[in-house]
Amino acid sequence: MTAVEKVEEQLAALRIARRCVPRQEPAYLLDIDTCRASQASSSSSLVAVSCSSPALRLYHRDTLQLLREYRAQPGALSGVRFARTCPSVVFSGCSQGTLQCWDARSASQKPVQVFSGYPSNVFISFDVSCTDLIVCAGTEKVEKDTFLVFWDARGVTDCASATKEPLGVYSESHNDDITKICFHPIEPNLVVSGSTDGLVNVFDINKDNEDDALISTCNSDSSVSSLGWSGEDYKQVYCTTHDEGFCWWDIAQLDTEEPITLLHVLDARESVCTENHHLHYLVGGLYHEKAQKLFLLGGTSTGDIHLISCGTDGLGLVGSLCGGHSATVRSFCWSPTDESLLTGGEDAQLLLWKPGAVERSLTKKAALKISSSVQKRVRVHNTSLKSRKKCSA
Repeated sequence: MTAVEKVEEQLAALRIARRCVPRQEPAYLLDIDTCRASQASSSSSLVAVSCSSPALRLYHRDTLQLLREYRAQPGALSGVRFARTCPSVVFSGCSQGTLQCWDARSASQKPVQVFSGYPSNVFISFDVSCTDLIVCAGTEKVEKDTFLVFWDARGVTDCASATKEPLGVYSESHNDDITKICFHPIEPNLVVSGSTDGLVNVFDINKDNEDDALISTCNSDSSVSSLGWSGEDYKQVYCTTHDEGFCWWDIAQLDTEEPITLLHVLDARESVCTENHHLHYLVGGLYHEKAQKLFLLGGTSTGDIHLISCGTDGLGLVGSLCGGHSATVRSFCWSPTDESLLTGGEDAQLLLWKPGAVERSLTKKAALKISSSVQKRVRVHNTSLKSRKKCSA
């Protein structure tokens, strides 16, 4: 059995190990992150979840016990990220023109630092560099303007409730809402952004100006819903789109005669469906370092999760995780340390999946699709194939 086949077998063998107890005030679970810091501490076993309520929740990584909840910020949340070098620092984005930095050891409803934008900014995406030196946020289009806003993130835990002003902005490379931002996992100066204008831009922020910083512009021909890095030394970029398409590019080929596009799938729902497994939407991707393999995670409106392998010859269904969620899954986080998967959805449930696990929670699966006042900027997945050809058995 090859390394890839072994990993695919492990992924298909994921089973529910833990299930959080749904809150009295149910909410969509929109984004999940876990601490990646190497130092051992109580904070390194935390899970952060941004909710539609809006609230930022912290759970214990192994038990999924809710530890605390932050509600200090107004407006819709645009994501959550742990600092990579400090397990007690967690960032959250807010549509009201700010990012907040929280001390995960404290229950205080006051952030330890606030990153303020410009007056018209509505932030809908953000990320933190792998060295925790730079924070970048993407804005909605206001009139004719859309921005990538940058801050210096150094010393965030040293200045209680201090407010940081931006270092500067990129304003010319996108012409519509910047839906996703993702820093390179090992190169702190590289960042990729995706937009509803269909463009996926790779920047080297060490350059003096935006024109020089723009390394590559790839066109997804659709509205970008998620993106990330993959491949050896993470020299590849991929994205999913709001109409369930998938694009995959090799940035290492920029200065060669070789084509940059590895795969372009217009509608993944047609590519991976079988007689018994239908795909309604894509959530995002995960790159498995050990297997050097890119996988996608998607699912159905009734809560089934599909794991999909990516190759230059197309997409293929690896396995399905059923019996967990009862509604659309909106977020996930993969942990390479113990080969586990966290998922959150519109049923307000947070689930921990591990290979061959036996669920120890007493909580039964809640057969509910909650009503939630999710903000307009959270796009609803289109589950119909419309005029496209349907799957054949």
